[in-house]
Amino acid sequence: MYGWIWRMLPGNLVTRAFTALVLAGLVAAVLWYVVFPWIEPRISLDPAVVGR
Repeated sequence: MYGWIWRMLPGNLVTRAFTALVLAGLVAAVLWYVVFPWIEPRISLDPAVVGR
């Protein structure tokens, strides 16, 4: 799968690496600001499970 993504990115090595980093950052931001806040009330975060 990663090879297919890498081949689909445009440009040379530097451009592909930069585009891959930007895409990874976008995925991380969507997870952090959209997915995790949406799912947090739906899961049980018991202090005994999380630990101190």
